[in-house]
Amino acid sequence: MIERTIVINRFSRDFYFKVAALLWITISGCGGGAEAEPSIDVLDQGVLIQGSPRLFNVEILRLEWQSFAEIINLTGVAVADQDVTISAQESGVIRNISSEKGSSVRMGQELFKIDDQILRSQVSEARAAANLAAETWVRRKKLFEDDEVGSELAYLQARYASEQADARLDILLTRLGNTVIRAPIDGVLEDRMVEIGTMVNVGSDVGRLVSLNPMKVVVGVPERYALDVSPGTKATAFFDVLGMNSEGTISYVGATVEPSSRTFRVELEMDNPDAMIKSEMLANVSVVRKNFMDVIVIPQEALVRTESGFVVYLVDDVGSDSRAMSRAVEVGPSQQNRVLIESGLSAGDQLIVMGQTLVANGDIVNIVGNE
Repeated sequence: MIERTIVINRFSRDFYFKVAALLWITISGCGGGAEAEPSIDVLDQGVLIQGSPRLFNVEILRLEWQSFAEIINLTGVAVADQDVTISAQESGVIRNISSEKGSSVRMGQELFKIDDQILRSQVSEARAAANLAAETWVRRKKLFEDDEVGSELAYLQARYASEQADARLDILLTRLGNTVIRAPIDGVLEDRMVEIGTMVNVGSDVGRLVSLNPMKVVVGVPERYALDVSPGTKATAFFDVLGMNSEGTISYVGATVEPSSRTFRVELEMDNPDAMIKSEMLANVSVVRKNFMDVIVIPQEALVRTESGFVVYLVDDVGSDSRAMSRAVEVGPSQQNRVLIESGLSAGDQLIVMGQTLVANGDIVNIVGNE
């Protein structure tokens, strides 16, 4: 079987050489005696002998020093900077609602009013008792200190009774003030849990208030970037549903890693003056990992992968006999179809950016366009 294969291979090669020789004689004869260059390739012992150099049209890019930012792309969720559930601090019936759901409110603004009739009566009673205790204390003090009349015990009892009455009055005045439920922050009344006539107790939820300016975007960052993200780092959030970018600054970096996702929490704070960004919106977050200055950056499609790595093709000289030459390069981080070249290229090199997958080292190239 082996001998048969060898015979066939020899026959095929001899036949190929005969055809090639015949073509050469024909071409030479047609040339009218003029010497012509071979225009075909000949296979000799399995090696392809190239004939005339090939010609390709290419586009080039003259390289310059540039700046480059390595970006970490993440997905985050917008949350309100402050999200407060408002609770009643006094028991009673809701008698008035001053702000409707969805309205903007200022800190200290009245939202709800609880019936205070009983507390007002108790305050009046306590005020009267406090006035009597204060008058008694003044008289006892004058008699005991100036006239030396009465016992020291009666003197002390009058003093403490006055202080006790004042304290009780302060408690009731505070409770009376708590019947007016006010906004603890600036924001929007996102939800209302009561209606006029609803009976509430101490601790009952009556509303939810959210602050939308500034906003926060919460992001889970993979733990491999732990050394690259810190408070104060600039970042950009893009909201697809709004078609807008928003610049911000990282205000918080978590101290622990979530075991299930191997990420740590990062909060990005940004302005939201028109309340366009709403809580729970998704955002594509870009965080600057590192800035590079005076580096070579090329289009990613200019790279040609080989068994040993990456090469690019350059034009040795722009002219009538321009040729392509390959050069091995070391690539760095990439971003948006641009890749940083760590070694192998320098400013002034003429990089082939169109046609680089067709040319080989030494091919003649024709420059048809520059980027």
